[in-house]
Amino acid sequence: MDAVLNSGDTAWMLISTALVMLMTVPGVALFYGGLTKKENVLNTMFLSLIAFAVTSLIWVLYGYQFAFGADIMGLIGSPANLFMNGVGVDKLAELAPTIPDFLYIAFQLTFAAITVALISGAIVERMKFSAWLAFIALWVSLVYVPVAHWVWGGGFLAQLGALDFAGGTVVHINSGVAALALVYLLGKRKDTRLLPHNLGYSVIGAALLWFGWFGFNAGSALTAGGLAASAFLVTNTAAAAGMISWVIIDYIKTGKPTVLGGISGAVAGLVAITPAAGFVTVPAAIIIGLITSAISYLAISYLKPRIGYDDALDVFGIHGMSGIWGSVATGIFAAPFINELGTGLIYGNPGQLTAQVIAVVIVAVYSFIVTLLIGKLLDLTVGLRVTEKEEIEGLDTHLHEETGYRI
Repeated sequence: MDAVLNSGDTAWMLISTALVMLMTVPGVALFYGGLTKKENVLNTMFLSLIAFAVTSLIWVLYGYQFAFGADIMGLIGSPANLFMNGVGVDKLAELAPTIPDFLYIAFQLTFAAITVALISGAIVERMKFSAWLAFIALWVSLVYVPVAHWVWGGGFLAQLGALDFAGGTVVHINSGVAALALVYLLGKRKDTRLLPHNLGYSVIGAALLWFGWFGFNAGSALTAGGLAASAFLVTNTAAAAGMISWVIIDYIKTGKPTVLGGISGAVAGLVAITPAAGFVTVPAAIIIGLITSAISYLAISYLKPRIGYDDALDVFGIHGMSGIWGSVATGIFAAPFINELGTGLIYGNPGQLTAQVIAVVIVAVYSFIVTLLIGKLLDLTVGLRVTEKEEIEGLDTHLHEETGYRI
């Protein structure tokens, strides 16, 4: 049967694309901005804004083509349509044949943009803006694009059978591990305390992330049908379970629930369900959400101080660790009656779990090593870190000659 444009799918994917864009700006910008010191709020938000802008240009010029072009040896896509040449308004997407090619390109663009924006939470309050600009361009080109091809573009991990419905490996493990590598090079801040200057911003940002995540996960069905509805429901379920789990942990550890813990748990739940959203049942989503908050909490409270890295807003602890758990959990809980493409361990296919673990390890190792190389190159050229005076007095006034508040 010839591919035919479906107006319902197209409408749903237009909405989903806008929802994922909303996750980056203003979602991530507000979430991270509220968690920083008030002298750095504008700089922190700007890191997400500029990430979206730079990635947008890279994606339409060459990023999409290398990520989703015809497979070359399982490693990269063939750049047949550089600068969008040969892509017409009426052309349908090969990987989503009921929607326009332009729409699929735009949808994937938003994923690339939020992935690099997530990394910014680890390096706030101490990285040069010029270095961040260069990092965005290099990291999207050398890390995100190849990994996206390996998993989603028909590359060797897809051929291996690894499942990632909406970005557990491509987005969350990738960004979380890259954040860890970058903070290793940057070193610790002068003041490593987490001192949120406006948790209200972060609550709004978390709510926008939760809202936008329905486009992120349910949109990854690429059609407006039952699979999208299932992904929508399990996404919300895991987020709710993650929030409740973190609040319970707060009660046990401190005797009081915290707003920061609640929104952290919700985000952890959203991260963990992302790779599994199109493959698992509602009960599995509850288990995934409940467990992931414990994993991320332990990573932040025990692993981080033990190793001594300064991941300012816990990008690795939440996105990296919950992404790892979610990807592994996909190999355990994937149900063939939800999606015939996935059969997990509990339904009789241990090979799926093996494929998930292999994908996690490969993506984590590649992202860490290449991010280190990119960071080292930038440190030797433009320099990574602001001066001590700029860091102590705040980046808003020193790097941008602006201030978030005039009180």
